[in-house]
Amino acid sequence: MARTVGIGIQDFGKIIENDYFYVDKTAFIKEWWESGDEVTLITRPRRFGKTLTVSMVEQFFSVKYAGREDLFKGLAVWQEEKLRKLQGTYPVISISFANIKEKDYAGTREKICQMLSDLYTDNAFLLESDVLREGDRDFWSRITADMGDVEASLAIRHLSKYLNLYYGKKVIILLDEYDTPMQEAYVDGYWEELTALTRSMFNAAFKTNPYLERAIMTGVTRVSKESVFSDLNNLEVVTTTSCKYETAFGFTEEEVFASLDEYGLDTKEEVKRWYDGFIFGNKRDIYNPWSILNYLDKRALRTYWANTSSNSLVGKLIREGGRAVKESFESLLVGEHLLVPIDEQIVYDQLDSNENAIWSLLVASGYLKVVRYEKYETDHIIKAPKYELSLTNYEVKIMFNNMVSGWFSKNLSDYNDFVKAFLSGDLDGMNEYMNRVAGETFSYFDTGKRATGKAEPERFYHGFVLGLMVELEDRYVITSNRESGFGRYDVMLEPKKEGLDAFIIEFKVYNQKRDASLEDAVKAALMQIEEKQYAAVLMGKGIPEGRIRKYGFAFEGKTVLIG
Repeated sequence: MARTVGIGIQDFGKIIENDYFYVDKTAFIKEWWESGDEVTLITRPRRFGKTLTVSMVEQFFSVKYAGREDLFKGLAVWQEEKLRKLQGTYPVISISFANIKEKDYAGTREKICQMLSDLYTDNAFLLESDVLREGDRDFWSRITADMGDVEASLAIRHLSKYLNLYYGKKVIILLDEYDTPMQEAYVDGYWEELTALTRSMFNAAFKTNPYLERAIMTGVTRVSKESVFSDLNNLEVVTTTSCKYETAFGFTEEEVFASLDEYGLDTKEEVKRWYDGFIFGNKRDIYNPWSILNYLDKRALRTYWANTSSNSLVGKLIREGGRAVKESFESLLVGEHLLVPIDEQIVYDQLDSNENAIWSLLVASGYLKVVRYEKYETDHIIKAPKYELSLTNYEVKIMFNNMVSGWFSKNLSDYNDFVKAFLSGDLDGMNEYMNRVAGETFSYFDTGKRATGKAEPERFYHGFVLGLMVELEDRYVITSNRESGFGRYDVMLEPKKEGLDAFIIEFKVYNQKRDASLEDAVKAALMQIEEKQYAAVLMGKGIPEGRIRKYGFAFEGKTVLIG
């Protein structure tokens, strides 16, 4: 009989006690413990079992779970006697930043302080012991929701000391989702304030802490060392490209197919198309657990993992990115690969100005996968490795399609009307609808500014192209900024079926030094299509010139003229 699938349960003991569906990942405990690493930072995309792993590690080592062999009997970690003897023998401090998603620094700081205060309350039995001296008790009394920065920075370190004195053993510290408040701080503009506090906390807890036995930190991203880890030279960082713990997070294909057999589901190929694609280290064919669990429970192919959070940061970076970012994203949407140098350390300060930093975040977040990467040297200078990237799987593609559609949601009717006019050759309708679309969405895409202070309309144009790709991908192969003839066209729509017209679009920004009017800009766009012979690639594929429609789009601010 198939086990019950418990959705959203992140308490290891609750899963085991209720015999809910569980894929044995306890071998991680052995691998981690025997590594000997003092402080381990593990980054994995969201919903990949990080919190459940932290719960599992806590319940294996914590003295609070002494005598709970029943939780681990029959699992991989229980096979060796030396590991069995470790169960329930260490004081453990376990905290999570997963729910710290405040809109300002004051709220974030208060929530962190309240969490630290609750941690002390949970260990209030120490106050009744004789291990605390007068100075310790005085410090304890200052651990409140409105404590000062000094107390907040030292709270974990001091609690480690008290537990060490009480139990006679150094502590294991577990910090789950350490970077969640940092992402919020970047989005909402209080990055510098938060990193100053967390840098002090992490240094005291993980670097200058003589009472520390081992520590695990988990998160989605590897935040740059300069931001919060500047003093932690004892940090072992395990990212998605690292070979350590390759199968400890996420389900392998063997595990997924075994689960489908358990539930009598003969849908392996469909499940593989939708949810396979993650690569950790050298291990390919990793599936995200959240989608698989939901599929086992609901037995329907849907975007489960991609819809579990707002994806606000990802959407912001792509929507507000410049032309190069959108062009690269367009290539990804049509199944092509990018070859880019990236640094796995996420430098949030660079996300607005460094295109490669954006791809780094998308890789860490699981939206892009590393097909391959290579390190190389030139004249004895080690350069950043180049990564070949692609969309992770079909579920991720659907998520991005929905995201792009959402960009036009406020005026979706006008946008759909424009597409209909575009396909039917209704030039008056195209001009009417496009001006409404541009007027209502231009500023939404064009949030960035050039050094001159002028807006960059190209951001809107390529947002528009992305919308076309989502709307018409079932009928057309849509490409942009590719070579054809003697130049590079802006947008090309190649029909997938016979009988449909092909399209070439050239954008021109009105320039008063070059163009007497918008009409002249349109003529220049159309002339460029002819002079550069952009239709050559379509005609080379057998599409007659009479079935190739050519449009020039001229823009002056939010005003558009199509001819």
